[in-house]
Amino acid sequence: MKNLVLLISGRGSNLQSILQAAREQGWMESVRGVISNRADAGGLDVARTFGVPTQIVAHTDFASREAFDQALGDAIAALHPDVIALCGFMRVLGAAFVARFAGRLVNIHPSLLPAFTGLHTHARALEEGVKWHGVTVHLVSSALDHGPILAQAVVPVLDDDTPQTLAARALLEEHRIYPPVVRALLEGRVRTDGLRTRILPASEHLL
Repeated sequence: MKNLVLLISGRGSNLQSILQAAREQGWMESVRGVISNRADAGGLDVARTFGVPTQIVAHTDFASREAFDQALGDAIAALHPDVIALCGFMRVLGAAFVARFAGRLVNIHPSLLPAFTGLHTHARALEEGVKWHGVTVHLVSSALDHGPILAQAVVPVLDDDTPQTLAARALLEEHRIYPPVVRALLEGRVRTDGLRTRILPASEHLL
């Protein structure tokens, strides 16, 4: 099993789902630490509840995005990660940072990419009148909310949905699909061919 570092900015609901899966399935030893760019992130308390070391690298302490990216990258590198999972990490990472950790960064986005990149995805889905919405786990590239897609889950858009109700329905799917993808990455079961990907079952991986 490889090493995992998790990045957060907020309440840490996806962080909690990953840590809960790690505890229940016996791979907590892979979790090397949680790093937040905000000292008031609720996810820091979540991490401490699971006994995971935490760090704060506040973006407000740096004069430029490049300086922040360098400091964040150094903090991550000190933990020797094989996989770096973004769990509601609300900072755009520069190309140099992405290149430094190429192939190791994974993110979850609240839409069916490539649709609705960026922010306010649920409101935009309702405005566009789509009938199906969802969430995407993807490897991070230098282009915002792009990169090889590892998993997706679909939710229906109901006639009486608001951005809040649609977000709540989608969040349940985030919690369902993100932990198994993180585990697959840690176990080396992900295969990529350009933008096309495949996750091997654990039994096939052992053959």
